[in-house]
Amino acid sequence: MHPTVPPASAPQAPGRATDPSSSAASGPPSAVAAAKPPGGPPLAPAEPAARRLEALAARVVQCEACPGLRAYCQEVARTKRRAFADWEYWGRPLPGFGDPQARLLVVGLAPAAHGGNRTGRMFTGDSSADWLLRAMYRAGFANQPTSTHRGDGLRLLGAYITAACRCAPPDNRPTPAELAACRPFLVEELGILWPSLRAVVVLGQIALAAYLRALADLGRAPAGPRPAFAHGATYRFGPGHPALIVSYHPSRQNTQTGRLSEAMLDQVFATARALCDGAEA
Repeated sequence: MHPTVPPASAPQAPGRATDPSSSAASGPPSAVAAAKPPGGPPLAPAEPAARRLEALAARVVQCEACPGLRAYCQEVARTKRRAFADWEYWGRPLPGFGDPQARLLVVGLAPAAHGGNRTGRMFTGDSSADWLLRAMYRAGFANQPTSTHRGDGLRLLGAYITAACRCAPPDNRPTPAELAACRPFLVEELGILWPSLRAVVVLGQIALAAYLRALADLGRAPAGPRPAFAHGATYRFGPGHPALIVSYHPSRQNTQTGRLSEAMLDQVFATARALCDGAEA
């Protein structure tokens, strides 16, 4: 394991949020739902992974393992923020979304109370989404640089986005017990996506810890010292493992204080692009 640290829209019309099995036109929270063919065409090679991710998404949405988080998400959905008074908030757990044949996995912290918890899709409708999708778009991992609502046409290209915690937590700080309750979902996603993964970007220290614990639960814990958190660090664990790239989370606290710049985030995804394309980063 050899670490390398380089130098440093239009709103959605109000309406009822839909389950992952809803039509693509309404923008399901998991993009894999849209991969299901409309009739009975022959299955595409991606269908087995897509179907497994779709089934997982349906279970995530119905999860009630953490009553405190569920109550918080529902209360936020009821009271709303004044700017979003006309919205019907999602107010439920969020599955990951993206390409079932992803070469890149992005692991965030948790949905934002008035971002994903409102829109029904991770990294959608808040400033963190703005930063993340601009960087992913510039690196060729998204078809557009914005993520505003579930029907906005966003498609991830060879990438999949998930999080350590699936419900919006108070103060953006899930408890260790809540993270542990969510981890089986991340473990299952890793198991489904593993054959195609070439790189993983973790956004923040909590995401890094969650990913490493999920690897252990999957029986794929890397040998050697535990990877340390350092923005831009890249860890290569050897054959059969995707490379790990560490980044600050694009939270307001990090972006407004200058801890994370757009150039720094662009470098993270440029490294991911090189690794996914088989080039030496």
